[in-house]
Amino acid sequence: MYRISELAEKVGLSRSTLLYYEKVGLISAKRQANGYRSYSEQDLQRLKLLQQLQAGGLSLKECQSCLESRIDRGLLLQRLKVLDDEIAEKQQARELLSAMLGMSSMRDWHQTTEKQAPHAHLDWLMKQGFDEKQALRLKWLSKDMNEHELYMADFELIFDGLERLGPGTEVDSLTALKATLPSTDPLKAVLSSTESLKAEPFNSGELLEIGCGKGVATRVLALHSEFTITALDNDKSNLNSLNKNLDKALKQRVNTVCASMTELPFERDQFDVIWCEGGAYIMGVEQALKDWKPYIKAQGYLVLSDLVWSSDNPCDELRAFWLQEYPDMVSAKQRIEQAKQAGYELIDSFPLSEQAWSDYYAPLQGRVDELEAMMPNSKALADVKMELEIFHKRQGEFDYQMLVLKKM
Repeated sequence: MYRISELAEKVGLSRSTLLYYEKVGLISAKRQANGYRSYSEQDLQRLKLLQQLQAGGLSLKECQSCLESRIDRGLLLQRLKVLDDEIAEKQQARELLSAMLGMSSMRDWHQTTEKQAPHAHLDWLMKQGFDEKQALRLKWLSKDMNEHELYMADFELIFDGLERLGPGTEVDSLTALKATLPSTDPLKAVLSSTESLKAEPFNSGELLEIGCGKGVATRVLALHSEFTITALDNDKSNLNSLNKNLDKALKQRVNTVCASMTELPFERDQFDVIWCEGGAYIMGVEQALKDWKPYIKAQGYLVLSDLVWSSDNPCDELRAFWLQEYPDMVSAKQRIEQAKQAGYELIDSFPLSEQAWSDYYAPLQGRVDELEAMMPNSKALADVKMELEIFHKRQGEFDYQMLVLKKM
């Protein structure tokens, strides 16, 4: 027989816990002549069995049920699932802590966070010491803060020497530029072919090109308009490439600015046209429609191109890929509706030509073929190869759509 203090010591429980167990009928004390409680060996064994059952995650009431009748298999299966879920959560927590300490990849975490809280994700990255340029590149390219530097070094090597950083052609740019002419302008009536578009410059005023990259579109705009052009990019090396490709006459009308598209360093109502080919996705097209509007003059234009679905039912592989790479991707119709909701009138909308795709992906494929043997373990090269594979399966299910919008 055991006194309550002895039983408590043997099972590692408090006196109050044993008294509660006695109250609910798990153990049963006998009163001695002196009034003290005493417990039997059976009570001790029952408590130890109870503790083993509790180790399986059962509640006290469930443990008591198991002690007093046959095991409820359905109950145990349910408890097993709960434990499996808890273990999985703990494993995820461990993997995240390990990744944050630099011991493994954070790619899955970055991708999930980007989908659920993109703005908070960017702010957090900048608090970790990344400047905005690097944080944006991490969000959209490397997706892993632990391997960002290596990824970007490989990425820049892949694109070294390539003219374009995304789909586009001179003809597509000129078609959009022509749409910014007033309908009463006599030039608009005659500028119907590529040759006539090249015949003489048109349009004047101030144009801001956001995300100009290496300046492929900048040069087209400068050659075929009389705009004073401000070419903005957050990558100084891109702006250096742009300046190298401009002759002396064009340099007089093109001013380069190294700054962020999310914080434009300009005056309100400063520009007749804001132009952005393929770059608005970086900050989010809906956000760009809203944030850039104050910098456009009344009745001025916003011209942008964006990746959109051209099929209502894209195949599962393409849908899964772009859901991962571009969660905000919508149809052209939805983008147009967003623009209207933001206070723009649609002037023109058209998908980029097939030539726009080949002018970008053909040189990129050649570059991948050239580097593949040298970079067998490169994640950047693997990502580019996957994008090329998706492009070859495109079959008209997605497009780049050019939108010409007028500020209302």
